[in-house]
Amino acid sequence: MNVISRLSAASRFFIVLVLFNGLSQQTARADIPLDRIVAIVNDDVVMMSELQNKIRTIQAQMQQANRQPPPPSALEKQVLDRIILNKLQLQTAERAGIQVSEDVLNRAISNIAAENQVTLEEFRNILESDGYSFEQFREDIRNQIAITQLRQRQIDNRVTVTEREIDNFLATQEHQGETETQYHIAHILITSPEDASDEDREATRLIAAKVLEDLKSGHDFADMAATVSDGQQASDGGSLGWRKKNQIPTLFADYVNDMQPGDISEIIESPSGFHIIKLQEVRSTEQSIVTQTRARHILIRTDELTSDDDAREKLEQLLFRIDQGENFDQLAKAYSEDTLSALEGGDLGWNNPGALVPEFEEVTNALEINQISEPFKTPFGWHIVEVTGRREHDNTENARRTQARDIIKKRKSEEAHENWLRTMRQEAYVQYRLDDF
Repeated sequence: MNVISRLSAASRFFIVLVLFNGLSQQTARADIPLDRIVAIVNDDVVMMSELQNKIRTIQAQMQQANRQPPPPSALEKQVLDRIILNKLQLQTAERAGIQVSEDVLNRAISNIAAENQVTLEEFRNILESDGYSFEQFREDIRNQIAITQLRQRQIDNRVTVTEREIDNFLATQEHQGETETQYHIAHILITSPEDASDEDREATRLIAAKVLEDLKSGHDFADMAATVSDGQQASDGGSLGWRKKNQIPTLFADYVNDMQPGDISEIIESPSGFHIIKLQEVRSTEQSIVTQTRARHILIRTDELTSDDDAREKLEQLLFRIDQGENFDQLAKAYSEDTLSALEGGDLGWNNPGALVPEFEEVTNALEINQISEPFKTPFGWHIVEVTGRREHDNTENARRTQARDIIKKRKSEEAHENWLRTMRQEAYVQYRLDDF
């Protein structure tokens, strides 16, 4: 059993995502007796050994998913293009001054180990026992974190969603009767350059027509996507995941209206090329009922003058006074350093799950109604908390608005990210050398 199959699904995905260093250093050396440059990316290069190691990892991912890998030439091009985009993003991150500290890197790797219920040393041994370079793994994780931070800085943090956009989104959903429906769609793209001649574009259309013919004759869509698609989701079988109607790309939305699960569209033409989509599944969302908790607390912050021991001792004294009959409400108004809630006697109002920091929520979840906790610490300081009520709450409307905000932001972010990557790629100097030998 290799290392990938020993790990949880989330960790397998993450490890494959960062494309760490091949299945075996020894195998890589045996397969590539003489290394060479296969692409130049601005001032950097891609070596054949790097490309082959990444290909092995993708092949391992497909094997885990029981998918037939595409022909070597198609997979080689897909992986090389992905490496080039990663290098361009890392170059941009370096110019932007993004650096991943050792603490951040160590926490990320420790979290992967903890998720799999092993120590960091045990995790390292599992990797290295199967021939994986732990140091290369660390560097690939570091690079993925840097790319994520770059995207957050350049794209995600700049995307805003207004209440009007949410209102319009929900109104459109209601008008189309799509408030309860989600679609799972898969996608194949055969690209055609914008400056392609009519003859070249017709040749590309004929390729798409042959793909459609193969699909209608029974070929597996995921395998075909992995083999021929130029879309970014090709190695995932072309899956676009679950999407609400208004989250579906506009180009595909009208086709989905007339499709049933399992249906495959005709060829859909766009400036970027020729598309084929498959409607995998359809599902309905359900009413959102959550258990809300109402609590009140007293907060003592720590600083240069107030240590952890000082804060805990002060709260223990307040607990004693409450036990002696003094009013929690009045003590919170007098002593709590959460100035907003202190005005309300420490009351935090009704909160949904996940609304408060995990340390605070863990304590409140363990308390009975009218029970007061012992002093405990969160990133804000030291607290005592009393649960004053619990109730089942219909959170459907709030959940709808939150989901709408997330969908709109994701759609905006994806569009901005695609444009950003396209611009980055167009402005870069990239020279392919795969066919030089």
